[in-house]
Amino acid sequence: MKQFRRFFVLCVVTLFVMTGTAISSETIKLGVAGAHTGDLASYGLPSVKAAELVVKNINARGGVLGKQVQLLVEDDVCKPEVAGNTATKLVSDGADVVLGHICSGATKAAMGIYKDSGIVVMSPSATNPDLTLTGEYPNFFRTIAHDAVQAQLQIKFATQVLDVKTVAVLHDKGDYGKGQAELAQKYFTEAGVKVVLFEGVTPGAVDYSAIVTKVGRSKPDLVIWGGYHPEASKIVTLMRKKRMDTLFMGGDGVKDDTFIKVAGKYAEGVYATGPMDISGTPLAIQAKKEHQDAYGSDPGAFFDNAYAAALALLNAIEKAGSKDYDAIVNALRNEYVDTTLGKIKFDENGDATGIGFSVYRVEDGVFAEKKM
Repeated sequence: MKQFRRFFVLCVVTLFVMTGTAISSETIKLGVAGAHTGDLASYGLPSVKAAELVVKNINARGGVLGKQVQLLVEDDVCKPEVAGNTATKLVSDGADVVLGHICSGATKAAMGIYKDSGIVVMSPSATNPDLTLTGEYPNFFRTIAHDAVQAQLQIKFATQVLDVKTVAVLHDKGDYGKGQAELAQKYFTEAGVKVVLFEGVTPGAVDYSAIVTKVGRSKPDLVIWGGYHPEASKIVTLMRKKRMDTLFMGGDGVKDDTFIKVAGKYAEGVYATGPMDISGTPLAIQAKKEHQDAYGSDPGAFFDNAYAAALALLNAIEKAGSKDYDAIVNALRNEYVDTTLGKIKFDENGDATGIGFSVYRVEDGVFAEKKM
């Protein structure tokens, strides 16, 4: 009898070890994908911290559907050739929903994998319009407006406030940068502004003298940059060193404090569009304090958008009452949720309602919001 009991206990223990996660410690797995190393880590790391803070708060209140939330963090370096492997890893690790990716090119490269796996993905920063407007990725949502909205604001500000008549449009040849530049070219032309130069440059190049020389020869009133801050800082610095005072404007890929740190004094006067300032909303104030208390610093780029995305994803699972894909999608489109961006839900395309962009200008070393 004792031997039988030992055998019975051993079988129970073995069964618990094999299935214990499902029985007693099943979790809701929130994947977080983005650039966590490399030149664009300043865009991705704030999303990790936002997710950590949201998950900490939710777990302290009992979790989601009575289960604790577990983070699965993977780095894609904002590179399309890496993003596919990142997505595959998150899928194989059992991610229920994914916060990310950060860059539009990496997001596009990963979306097919999530789509085939029936996983909802929400980006705080991928602004390429095709991600929502083509209908190709019904599992994709975002807490930032897309580039068509951003480009229209740039054209309105440039023509009505800056009185621009000619413009040079430069880009980094990527999904995000080139797509942004093509929209700018289209809308500026429609507004009667002459595009005197439209050209792509190679990201990561050491010297941008050739393109700066072309800009100088074309004599535009404004340079529009489609791309991220590393190249923008190099181009602006070279322009100013050559005593070119041409106005310069980038998108949300430039509106990052790292741009100011790298470009230094040459960043002064640069314009950039970015998410509207929501720092006065109650949840944004709370989230900023949480970040300061936990990490000893102010949040970085897209932190509020990522915080909102984490809240929206986990709220959708709670409202859905399960981890079922269709139920989560239905909840995102029909259930409002209080976030750092305000009270939001998502339209049939996957874009968050009630959010948009503002224009900022670097003044005394900080981005100051400018009114129309």
